[in-house]
Amino acid sequence: MINFLDLKAINAQYRDELVDACTRVIDSGWYIGGSELEQFEKQFANYCGTKYAIGVANGLDALILTLRAWKELGKLKDGDEVIVPSNTYIASILAISANNLTPVLVEPCVDSFNIDPKKVEAAITSRTKAILPVHLYGQLSDMPAIMDIAQRHELLVLEDSAQAHGASLDGKRAGSWGDASGFSFYPGKNLGALGDAGAITTSDKELAHILRALRNYGSHEKYKNLFQGVNSRLDEIQAAMLNVKLSYLDNEIALRRKVANSYLQGINNSSITLPTHEGDSHVWHVFVVRCERRDELRKYLADNGVQTLIHYPVPPHQQPAYKEWNELSYPIAEKIHEEVLSLPIGPTMTIADVNTVIHICNEFQL
Repeated sequence: MINFLDLKAINAQYRDELVDACTRVIDSGWYIGGSELEQFEKQFANYCGTKYAIGVANGLDALILTLRAWKELGKLKDGDEVIVPSNTYIASILAISANNLTPVLVEPCVDSFNIDPKKVEAAITSRTKAILPVHLYGQLSDMPAIMDIAQRHELLVLEDSAQAHGASLDGKRAGSWGDASGFSFYPGKNLGALGDAGAITTSDKELAHILRALRNYGSHEKYKNLFQGVNSRLDEIQAAMLNVKLSYLDNEIALRRKVANSYLQGINNSSITLPTHEGDSHVWHVFVVRCERRDELRKYLADNGVQTLIHYPVPPHQQPAYKEWNELSYPIAEKIHEEVLSLPIGPTMTIADVNTVIHICNEFQL
């Protein structure tokens, strides 16, 4: 079986360094809010091209706390509208709802899977206060167009960069385009921890100051609480793991791009639509194709020893969690969710495995 992603093999490459980092934390006697976190926040901010990075417990918290901080700053209030893609993972929308803000779903471009800037502008009302573009599957959204819209309409921009660590456009990396950005370091991400972890990047000093308090019970100083905060801290062991793996991220992205380029050049089946990309804007967190007979293709691949996943089978507006939207129609999102299939991709895939996936895809017949 060709696994969709082999996390064991990925982390085995750095096992000695990871064990050393973990041992260092254990022996230090300091497990939360220490030097490993400080080092990672500095290195990750520098990597993304921002002034600050604030480590938090996971990617969802990164989005929730950023919107919450803007409410504390008076930049958002209950009921304000936040524009978000209709085909994103539900976490992007949960973060909006969790802050008593109003998600406004906007359709994507069917070729890139990312939010359509023209539809963003058409969706703006007097209540719109922010845009939450999602860099889906590892490809940057059209950030020049989105930032132009945001500046003309005086809107905040919160990037969801959970799948796009290291992606760049016009020399600017994911996480440095908007007013802030949320990252996930879930183990399967291109930069994955060995458990849940996340971070927020920004160059806004005041926002960073409030976020550091919100993640820590609303406190900058022990037993003094400025805000009704939460416990959402990136612990020392996960920060230490990320300090090791960040130094290898660009190399792993290069290896993913080799796999993706092989797929793009080698898969030649008229029933399979390949993804589009532009330059370094895509880091191939997942390689997503479309097929009208997606379930048949998936079964054919599985029968021939290739594991695939679906990102994602059900669009947010059809989820029971948002039953008030269940009767709405977002045809582009619905088409995407019915057709997408993610092929195996990872930095440890062998050439033989890649060629096998290509051969089986090309042999598939409707």
